[in-house]
Amino acid sequence: MARYTGPKFKLSRRLGISLSGSGKELKRPFPPGQHGPNQRKKLSGYGVQLQEKQKLRHMYGLNEKQFRNLFDKASKQQGIAGENFMFLLESRLDNLIYRLGLSNSRAGARQLVAHGHVTVNGKKVDIPSYLVSTGDVLGLRERSRNLSAVKEALANRNYLPAYLEFSEQAMEGKYVRLPERGELAQEIDEKQIVEFYSR
Repeated sequence: MARYTGPKFKLSRRLGISLSGSGKELKRPFPPGQHGPNQRKKLSGYGVQLQEKQKLRHMYGLNEKQFRNLFDKASKQQGIAGENFMFLLESRLDNLIYRLGLSNSRAGARQLVAHGHVTVNGKKVDIPSYLVSTGDVLGLRERSRNLSAVKEALANRNYLPAYLEFSEQAMEGKYVRLPERGELAQEIDEKQIVEFYSR
């Protein structure tokens, strides 16, 4: 299944969450389409589970196979499967570059990584799905530090999660610890996703 390249605002309205993080998509808080405002269709249990899975999948920009493989990995770890899954998603390199404020979106962060601008512990890594370990230092290559897109993203950053540290001078960030569930997206009910894949 290929990556979604359709209209993001329509997708956000259909799922009922802001995929960009800005909230601009939800000015009209009803599904897109001719009958959007008048839809009163009640979702079945399966429908609710599927919707939660699609919300999280589109939020992180993964295709179905990547998403399922990461879930399988999380379910083999000790602890709560749903929370482990959220932590693995948050530990992806493209996501952490976005969280550090080096890009305005996860798609932009993915492109930065894929084009070879990003280093992990001083070594170039160009795999967006690379799982970062706690204590790893993320940075930009010397020639990439003056990119206008990066400077613009840093100027627009208004929040840095507590599980990350960032040095403006060195243009480096550190993944200090695993996030806590309370620090991640509250609009996602990961228990529904666990139930969806446990059928």
